[in-house]
Amino acid sequence: MKDVLDELTAMHRELGRGKLPAGEAYTVVLRRRYDAEVEDVWDALTTAERLRRWFLPVSGELRLGGRYQLEGNAGGEILGCEPPRLLRVSWLLGPDAPEGTSEVAVRLAPDPAGGTTFELEHAAVIEEEFFGKYGPGATGVGWDLGLLSLGRHLAGQDITDPAAFEASPEARELCRRSARAWGEAHLAAGGDPEAVAAAVAATTAFYAPEQD
Repeated sequence: MKDVLDELTAMHRELGRGKLPAGEAYTVVLRRRYDAEVEDVWDALTTAERLRRWFLPVSGELRLGGRYQLEGNAGGEILGCEPPRLLRVSWLLGPDAPEGTSEVAVRLAPDPAGGTTFELEHAAVIEEEFFGKYGPGATGVGWDLGLLSLGRHLAGQDITDPAAFEASPEARELCRRSARAWGEAHLAAGGDPEAVAAAVAATTAFYAPEQD
């Protein structure tokens, strides 16, 4: 458990605003260091065989301008690809999701201490009612889980049974602490304390509901 929670505290989180083709967007930024070379991290992000091991199976044309689909999750177009520094994609959930409403960018750089500085920015046009209910944790907790899995993969410790891990007490505690960490990022961005507390509670109940 301690190793997992250490991974959680290694992440820097920010909430902000930005623009997408479809309009004003909320942005969440996750930044951390991985103890792996930039080229290795890039390969883990862009090779179908490795993506399957730490994230999800992917299909499509994995090239600039190509379209991709993650199994049971997002799909879209590869909008930017500058190996091994920048990957930018549209991130659309379902065939009816409007273009220009959600994008993810990943930036890699050598870290002065060794390894790689990893930054992920997810910008999305979100209904104010939804954001008011869940806050940035609706997106951020999912990315925390994904980037924990990436860290384990880079260290040669793949999660071999994702479903079992997600149902484990360890993962549930991770989700609860991640939701609180995103609440702190929300407060740092100027969120109202009462609204933030309610959003953290709603996000926690979604990712780690109380068990009978």
